[in-house]
Amino acid sequence: MKNKLLWIVFALTTTVQAAIPDSGMPRPPELRPEQQQAQAAFLATEVLTRYHYKPKPLDDALSGKIFDNYLKLLDSEKLFFVQSDIDRLTAFRSKLDDAILEENLGAPFVIFNLYAQRVSERFTYARRLLRDGFDFQQQESYQFERRKAAWARSDDEMRELWHKRVKNDWLQLKLSGKDDKSIVATLDARYQHALKRNARLKSEDAFQAFMNAYTMAIEPHTNYMGVRAAEDFDIAMKLSLVGIGAVLMEKDEYTTIRELIPGGPAALSGQVKVGDRILGVAQGANGAMTDILGWRLDDSVTLIRGASDSVVLLDVLPAEAGPNDRPKQVSLIRKKITIEEQAARKSVLSVMDGKATRHVGVISLPSFYQDFDARQKGDPEFKSATRDVARLLGELKQEKVDGVLIDLRNNGGGSLSEAIELTGLFIGKGPVVQQRNARGKITVENDSTTKALWAGPLGVLINRGSASASEIFAAAIQDYGRGLVIGEPSFGKGTVQTMINLDQLVKNDKPQFGELKMTIAQFFRINGGTTQLRGVRPDILFPTVPDEENLGESSYDNALPWMQIKAAGYTPSANLKHLLPTLLVRHEERVKKDRDFQFLQEDLAELKLQRRKNQVSLNAAERQKERQIQEARQVSREVLRKEGKSADETNLTQETGSAIKPALMDDGLQAAERNLNSELAAEKSRRKAKDIFLDEAVNIIGDAIELLKTSAALTARVKPDSILIPRQKQAMQDVSPGIW
Repeated sequence: MKNKLLWIVFALTTTVQAAIPDSGMPRPPELRPEQQQAQAAFLATEVLTRYHYKPKPLDDALSGKIFDNYLKLLDSEKLFFVQSDIDRLTAFRSKLDDAILEENLGAPFVIFNLYAQRVSERFTYARRLLRDGFDFQQQESYQFERRKAAWARSDDEMRELWHKRVKNDWLQLKLSGKDDKSIVATLDARYQHALKRNARLKSEDAFQAFMNAYTMAIEPHTNYMGVRAAEDFDIAMKLSLVGIGAVLMEKDEYTTIRELIPGGPAALSGQVKVGDRILGVAQGANGAMTDILGWRLDDSVTLIRGASDSVVLLDVLPAEAGPNDRPKQVSLIRKKITIEEQAARKSVLSVMDGKATRHVGVISLPSFYQDFDARQKGDPEFKSATRDVARLLGELKQEKVDGVLIDLRNNGGGSLSEAIELTGLFIGKGPVVQQRNARGKITVENDSTTKALWAGPLGVLINRGSASASEIFAAAIQDYGRGLVIGEPSFGKGTVQTMINLDQLVKNDKPQFGELKMTIAQFFRINGGTTQLRGVRPDILFPTVPDEENLGESSYDNALPWMQIKAAGYTPSANLKHLLPTLLVRHEERVKKDRDFQFLQEDLAELKLQRRKNQVSLNAAERQKERQIQEARQVSREVLRKEGKSADETNLTQETGSAIKPALMDDGLQAAERNLNSELAAEKSRRKAKDIFLDEAVNIIGDAIELLKTSAALTARVKPDSILIPRQKQAMQDVSPGIW
């Protein structure tokens, strides 16, 4: 079997190399598997086939699923491979299990190398198309969503597809007012960048893609992380790292400073600013300078990070300097940086209740983070979502808010213990969630907090991006009747994962095998149901575009099924269902009068129509007409917002329209192609823009406060000097469960 597999690999490699035209086209490197990768794959198999919640044998049947997943991960939009490629690669369909078990990863690397070569060919062809321009008077259309499309049957069909894709890119820039010369320059740079990025692919990229094709063939939320990816995941969980305190981006081959973190070494030094470009990095005050121009961003970041209190020397080209100007050297001492932007934060919004004003404290929580290592070591100041929310609740109580709204939109989850402890801040002591392991044993996870920190009116705002820990929290609050759940149905992920450090299993001193995020259990609500597939359904539902095919647990073809178990023993704190009819009536009456809400519903309907249509015209006159209609609608909306008049009463002058229109136009550029200062300003403006859903959720909480104000049981306040008693738990194990 092994010799046969090697023969297939050799034959395919020969075919691929022969297909490369010798025309100076940028060639991606021919990647080869490393020995430790084959060992890591085999070790991961040992773990997955024994300890996964739903273990599957690594055999020919699973190999076929891995093959399909691998192609989907590499070329989901079917823009690179053609049918003849797929036909040849099908020889590997039942061989990928052998590649892992025999520790010979030649086959998956041949597939990846062919993919990289096709990427190179397609973008080289795209650059060539820019020479002659396009005829925009033809009646053509471009299909922008190709996940369900068939593979292109031939190279000619693929070239036609790319002809339309490049034509659409050109037309977008043309409609934004750019001339042909600047369009060619912009698109050529865009495609060149794609080619350079493709030429910088590494063995670890191929291996990580293949391993995730394997792990996700078992179950959607089981993933493999290489050493670098595992480090980044750890940073995201503990919200801290050791570095210079700068957010970096890749722009025009430069590692560019996008943001300075307040209080970080870079900001405190006063020697660097946003827009400066880092050309070189040296370790220590007298270290040799390494030129990083043209490097991958992740490689540059790895070089700039380091041990706390160590010196890093940077060659910095100021933002205003030309490429041939002399850079300056900046010496910085690395420090621990806390990523406050991703931590819990609060605000206070007000709503009118007749003549009275109600104040609602809003706590936005991006994830259920926790510094596992610091907690395990007994650090009393370890970073934790629950600790941060508890502190914010204390501040809101001092500000005498009337109600609290927890905003969990796009919170994808995190630590299981954080979900349990955070729930305890609002319910006190009691069961929060149930778990069932691979052996079918069910345990009830309780919070031991003796008294809730906030006992007043409560709401939870969720959307389709709220998953895992977010769903546990929202479901528990709903089951206890403790608060109102508002928004869109949540993601529908009802599984628990744990991190398995493969290097620790074999006692490696130096990390080289990476980590597994592996599903070990399924969680259930305390009422016995599960959020799996169905998610949490809000008490008050906001409008949304159904997108089950692309977002949410139901988009996975191998997701675990929904099921139900026996309810846990718990006592609801209240029953808010009697409030819902009145709250719904008030909500509907309010949004009917809210122009922005009505505009949103129009946009959602338009988006739904466009998704169903799944194509755009490549005729300039037709696209220009569509654009003019869209711009006129946006201008009309802006005028209505500013003047507060009906559409019939509004007279749109040319002066008014031209003042508003530039801010609304699609410029056809990608983020890295825009001026950095302009991009940052636009991002800041978007953050300050009206949040329709948040505002309405606050209004709903305001209504609930009014309806509940006579109920002493639900409006009772915990005394300001109340102390949150930490959960009494055993020291955390080396492997800490989470629900990502």
